[in-house]
Amino acid sequence: MELDAEEAWVRAHDTHRLIPSRYPPHGIFDEISTPNDLADLFDLESWTNDRLQAELGKLAMIPRSQWVVGVPNASVIMAAFCHPHADGGRFTSRSLGGWYAALDLETAHCETIFRRTQELREVGARDLTVQVRDYLADFDCALHDVRDTTRYGRLYDRERYEASQPFGVHLRESGSNGMWYSSVRNPGGECLVAFKPGVVLNVRQGAHFEYVWRGSPEPTVGRIADDS
Repeated sequence: MELDAEEAWVRAHDTHRLIPSRYPPHGIFDEISTPNDLADLFDLESWTNDRLQAELGKLAMIPRSQWVVGVPNASVIMAAFCHPHADGGRFTSRSLGGWYAALDLETAHCETIFRRTQELREVGARDLTVQVRDYLADFDCALHDVRDTTRYGRLYDRERYEASQPFGVHLRESGSNGMWYSSVRNPGGECLVAFKPGVVLNVRQGAHFEYVWRGSPEPTVGRIADDS
């Protein structure tokens, strides 16, 4: 790759990842004790469960030593890697996802709303309500620092990931824990993406929000009662 990046140690607490509430907060990754137990369970269930078959294919791309099991919200962590967006993310391909998070809640909302608004345009809808849950997480690890938007300008195209995805995949394949980068959707905000599930620490559920689009490209955002 033409670009290169240096690592910086990141100690970040209460980072924010917003996930649509339709996804279940608990799953088999929370219930079992070791990666070996998980492999055996997948072997039994995947014969009849299409979703597990797909998940197992992604899981095989992650070294077993990096699997997160038997801790609160383990399934939420692993789902970020095993169920990537069909188009991938800014620094991850459609083959394998990552844990994207923002250092502050405003930036998390801006990033999430942009993606949801894109999906709204693609289906030609004008009215939509989406509920999202904020998942808080901590980081204490080395990440590749690409926050300099002048030096790494090619990675910050507002619409396309043609430069940033290959760069992120290159770092991941080189053993990177992840990346520390500037928000494209909220100037001044900062984001993280983890390439390894094990560097995402102390994940817990935070507040619950609702986005409402009514013919406008910008939704109203409201906090709703906690139903956990």
